[in-house]
Amino acid sequence: MSARAESGFVREASQQILAGGSAGLVEICLMHPLDVVKTRFQIQGGENDLHRYKSVGDSFRVIFRTEGLFGFFKGILPPILAETPKRAVKFFTFEQYKKLLGYMPLSPALTFAIAGLGSGLTEAIVVNPFEVVKVGLQANRNSFAEQPSTLGYARQIVKKEGFGFQGLNKGFTATLGRHGVFNMVYFGFYFNVKNIIPVHQDPTLELLRKFGIGLLSGTIASVTNIPFDVAKSRIQGPQPVPGQIKYRTCFKTIATIYQEEGFFALYKGLIPKIMRLGPGGAVMLLVYEYTYSWLQENW
Repeated sequence: MSARAESGFVREASQQILAGGSAGLVEICLMHPLDVVKTRFQIQGGENDLHRYKSVGDSFRVIFRTEGLFGFFKGILPPILAETPKRAVKFFTFEQYKKLLGYMPLSPALTFAIAGLGSGLTEAIVVNPFEVVKVGLQANRNSFAEQPSTLGYARQIVKKEGFGFQGLNKGFTATLGRHGVFNMVYFGFYFNVKNIIPVHQDPTLELLRKFGIGLLSGTIASVTNIPFDVAKSRIQGPQPVPGQIKYRTCFKTIATIYQEEGFFALYKGLIPKIMRLGPGGAVMLLVYEYTYSWLQENW
């Protein structure tokens, strides 16, 4: 690679990383309360669960009444710390996989989907330890002031269970499934549909066009991948009986939930998930595209 080509690649990569990190930071700050609600729904068990929430509205009321406003921001530090590298990896690897797949005889539709799958699997490797800490903090039902710090809780996990698949990386296969499936649908749908619907010359209408497609992309991807998300929350969250590991592997956890709680239990937390990742997914794509475009023009 020539010095000029290497310099061009570094500039392009830096632009994609900065744009992706910005997109993640904006999205997490806006949408984290819905992630807390989603996780609470996913970790609750059957009708006998003493902390069972009746609806999304009920969960908001109960959390606010018992844990205060900051209860909605439990576990936010891990995703904030993870979002910059996570979304940077997500968008950077998507662009690079897309470029690599461009050399192969694939249709554009398949190229976008496979590049999305690859970016999701790569993203999962980066984010899984942060997810373990985040879910554990979100599952804590004590008041915000009584819960352990992010670093303190991470140390507890490492001290008790280590860094492996029973410790800071538990739920790894479920996280691979969650991110791989989500990004495959998310990027595949967004870029294929965006290329079909005509571009508007009016900037406001063009913004709405992209937001609408992004909203659909995030919604459809959320519906598609949520069984993996529920399995991940069960594996990474507190086990039903302290000291006994009931939820250990991804597909066995999905099968257990299906057998004991029924098909719809695999879609627990779907409404808050869609409420977060529908508009959140649109926000991410818009922030990424407009930031990346600005960086290309000004850097």
